[in-house]
Amino acid sequence: MATEKELLERITVRPDVFGGKPIVRDMRIAVEHILGMLAAGDTAHLILQEYPFLEPEYIQACLVFAHRSVAGEQVHERMPLRAAR
Repeated sequence: MATEKELLERITVRPDVFGGKPIVRDMRIAVEHILGMLAAGDTAHLILQEYPFLEPEYIQACLVFAHRSVAGEQVHERMPLRAAR
């Protein structure tokens, strides 16, 4: 099982993607999109079916990111920015 640090490394911020919102490791899927799907009642299994290139750890990483953010940690500001490719 991955540590929280390892999970958070799966979340990146790129100024050229979605205006710098946190995304699933350099893919064009915003963390808020995954969280929105979960909030709407979609299961992790369904999300993985719809996005077969994702791994379960990406969903867990989004949840860890959300938890840390709600807990008042400045997770977003501490994340390294990724340069445009």
